[in-house]
Amino acid sequence: MLDELDSDEAEAALADDADVEDTAEESTKVKRRISWPQVVVYGLLPALALVLAGAAGFLKWQDSSARETQLARIESLAAAKDSTIALLSYKSDTVEKDLEAAKGRMTGAFKDSYSQLINDVVIPGAKKEHISTTATVPAAAAVSATPNHAVTLLFVNQTAVVDKSPPSDSVSSVRVTLDKVGGRWLISGFDPV
Repeated sequence: MLDELDSDEAEAALADDADVEDTAEESTKVKRRISWPQVVVYGLLPALALVLAGAAGFLKWQDSSARETQLARIESLAAAKDSTIALLSYKSDTVEKDLEAAKGRMTGAFKDSYSQLINDVVIPGAKKEHISTTATVPAAAAVSATPNHAVTLLFVNQTAVVDKSPPSDSVSSVRVTLDKVGGRWLISGFDPV
């Protein structure tokens, strides 16, 4: 009987130990439980803030790029109009001065070919035949533009007076390519269309 009591006591002691272990396991499980408010505050909110900051930065860059392109369109179109008028307008008395001044609105290979044309053909012909021309640009459009390069399409009216003859008018369309050099839009290509 003593054995039975001892074994009953042993079983009760084991049961108490098991209860203590279960309680310890339960408290351990409670400690391991994920605290969702902490996950949200320390994990999701900073991640969301980073994503929003990245999106805001991208949109700011996109807006800045669009503004630069729009500004390039406006500036290059105005430069194309003004430069084309300077390039095609001169008086027989001041042809050298007029066309030399127009060269300052050009760059690259186009400037070289224009210089050769005016020196070999236009200036001598204007002086000899008393030719004067006046150009206007009644319509113009930007074809493409980046902050440093632009292509425009111009419709040009040109009136030429040869000596004492009546004026003759001509109409043409020209594709003008411009490059931004030293903060100025300069013509790098001038192609009749």
